[in-house]
Order: sequence, then C-alpha cells, then structure tokens
Amino acid sequence: MRFHREGYNTIVITGVAALGLLIIVILLFPDAVAWHFITAGLGIIFLVAILQFFRHPGRLSPEGGRLVLAPADGKVVVIEETTETEYLKDRRIQVSIFMSPVNVHVNRCPVSGRVKHVRYFQGKYLVAWHPKSSTENERTTIVIEHGSGVEVLFRQIAGAMARRIRWYLKEGQEVSAGEEMGFIKFGSRMDVFLPPGTKINVTLGQKVRGGETVLAEL
Repeated sequence: MRFHREGYNTIVITGVAALGLLIIVILLFPDAVAWHFITAGLGIIFLVAILQFFRHPGRLSPEGGRLVLAPADGKVVVIEETTETEYLKDRRIQVSIFMSPVNVHVNRCPVSGRVKHVRYFQGKYLVAWHPKSSTENERTTIVIEHGSGVEVLFRQIAGAMARRIRWYLKEGQEVSAGEEMGFIKFGSRMDVFLPPGTKINVTLGQKVRGGETVLAEL
C-alpha cells in the first residue's frame, strides 16, 4: 500500500510522538508493565488510523470521452439542479460527495480536457454537509473545458476538521479523467457542476470511488 506524499510529515511525527510517549511511561513507571502495553497499543492504533487516512491506492479509470468520473471517494449527499453563481453563472446539476475521515482523500479530475480556471478562497470551516459550505468554506474552484466545449466546474471544500486543501493543477494544463489533482486532509466534500441534460449515473446515499465510479455522462 502506498501513502500519499501529503501525509509523510504527519506519519513521521505521529510515529515519533507515540514512541516518545512509550519511552516516557517506561522511564516514569518502570514496573507498570500493563501500562507499557496499554501505551504501546494506543500508539499503534493511532498510527494505523493516520496511515489509513493517507493511503493512496492505485485506481484504474474507465475509458470514455464523455464519462464524468467521481473526483473523490465518499458518499453522494446532493443531486439537484441549482444555479452556480461564482463562475459559470447558469443552471447546473450539482452532485456532491462527502468524504469522511475513513475515506481515501486523494482528489481526481472528473473529466479530460484543458484547465480553464483555478481559484482558491479562504473561508469558514462549517461541517462539510452544511448547505452553505459550498459558498462560505475554504475551497478551491476548478473549471475544466472538455473536448466537446462543455465546461465542468468542480470544487474542493474544507470541512470542520479539514484545514489544508492541496491542488496541483494550473490554468492551461491538459488533464485526463481520473488523474490525481489534489488532496484534502480529514473530513471534507467535493462538488461537481454539470450541464442540464447530463445523464446522472449515481443515486443519493451511494458510495463512490474516486477515478473509478462513473458519476455521469455528458
């Protein structure tokens, strides 16, 4: 199992902290063998939790020029028609995916094409399922122009725990559907805005896998 580069420092710090705490307990209470095992066990549990959060499994993306792939692992929490007011300023179908701390948090491009717009916004840290999290939380908005000329907007949104959004795309860059584009630490959300008439292939409450699940067809 690979681990994402965004987690290297956190993994090392967690491992060192767990080992340091165990050494302190042993030095302070040399005869309390039970406490040694308890401290070691808790350290291992916490380290494993951190490791699973930063896991980076390989994904095989389905091919198809008009396919829209899930940009993240998680659960579909919104499928609705709405007005995208930040960039597109028109009616769109919004599909939102909530990522809990136990999900893989690697973010991927939903479609192939050219990156037309990238913008980062500082903001609040409302819980990721809050209706206003899309417009008020810390977030990154990215627009990819598909080869057909359709613009697909998607948004990384920080949650109450996620306070570090990473994105690797630049305007003008050519990308492929399923390609890694960023990472959000801890619970968070991804919104995708698709043109009216797009065929949606998922349902509310469905669990999806980033870069593998076909979210929709343009």
